[in-house]
Amino acid sequence: MKLKKSFQLAVNFLFHSKLRSWLTIIGIVIGIAAVVSIVSISLGAQQQLEERLGQLGADVLTVSPGMQRAFGGGFGGGPEGERGGTSVSSSAKNLTARDVTVIKSISNVKYVMGQVSGQAKNTVYSSKTAKNVRVNGVDVSVWKDITTEKLTSGRFLNLGDTYSIVIGNRIAATMFGKEIPVNSKITIEGKSFNVVGILEEGSTIYMPIDVARTILEDVGEKEFNSISVKISDVSLANQTVTDITQQLMLSRGILKENKRDFTVTNPAAMQATIEAMMKTMTLFLGAIAAISLIVGAIGIANSMFTSVLEKTKDIGIMKSIGAKNRDIMLIFLLNSGLIGFVGGFGGVVLGFISSTAISSLGGVQISGGGRGFMGGLGSFTLVTPQLIIGALLFSVLIGMIAGAIPAYRASKLNPVDALRYE
Repeated sequence: MKLKKSFQLAVNFLFHSKLRSWLTIIGIVIGIAAVVSIVSISLGAQQQLEERLGQLGADVLTVSPGMQRAFGGGFGGGPEGERGGTSVSSSAKNLTARDVTVIKSISNVKYVMGQVSGQAKNTVYSSKTAKNVRVNGVDVSVWKDITTEKLTSGRFLNLGDTYSIVIGNRIAATMFGKEIPVNSKITIEGKSFNVVGILEEGSTIYMPIDVARTILEDVGEKEFNSISVKISDVSLANQTVTDITQQLMLSRGILKENKRDFTVTNPAAMQATIEAMMKTMTLFLGAIAAISLIVGAIGIANSMFTSVLEKTKDIGIMKSIGAKNRDIMLIFLLNSGLIGFVGGFGGVVLGFISSTAISSLGGVQISGGGRGFMGGLGSFTLVTPQLIIGALLFSVLIGMIAGAIPAYRASKLNPVDALRYE
């Protein structure tokens, strides 16, 4: 019997199956949908993580006030207290110019910049007001050498700039309902600023640190909210973190590790930790989804065994007119494979829809040390062609494995006994 004819008979069996077969397909749909949802959200979160840590720069370390102790699935940063699964000790002290000087003396340190940050209550452009816009005060002498931000137009802040600012793209494009071009005037807390540059991303306003101290509340005259450290050799990042920690503890007169009142964040180490956590979570959720596939496979086997009983006379007729054992086995294998394929296709579609719906609700909140690295990981999904093809092949394979024994039993039926079967 030709393969084409066997396939036609398998399709005919599928479309003339009873409700039982379609309920079996639903089991496969649910299992594959769960797997696709979990994997696509995980891939999307992984891509976001890499992009955001890439924006921070693997060669930029961050020193933040407060000793962070992880107690959950996140990473905190900055002086604001608790964030994303970490606690900041109440003994946190503000960072000072003395800390900057100490860090500059450490080998492998190329640039050091203290910065302050906060929210401007009133930001006005073209008679429209925005509330609580994030403002970062930076050292203009080294900011452009440390930052990983990129400009779409204009320039970075230079020495001599006083009431000049660089703004994120979301502020320039959407915050005030109209586009803000370079050399526009924006009023922040009653003071007029000139826009000299627009960044590719973000919703932060950058300005000289001395000016930022005058418009932000709860910012001292000498303290910093964080210190950014650019290193020369990324391969020595871990050693540099250790050196900075030891020197700052010595400078601050801290003798015991549990008394440390600052944190040095290494983006590369943070990425490895978060990736390990996400892989563990993905494997755990994937194992749960696999249970649905096992149940679906059992349903296929049950459906195929029943189908063999229902088609016993048909098998006898086919054998009596010349069909061989391998032909009968191929027909039932193709039939079970088709059940897996239909279930897999439906699962891919349902998985894409469900993962998109889940991601629209937001993702895992991750924050990082002192540089505004915060957002919902998993807030978009990544469904790759490899994932779609893999899910379909996997579902077909499950179907054919589940149908192998029933197909073998069908092929071994004696044609005389099959014709007599009632």
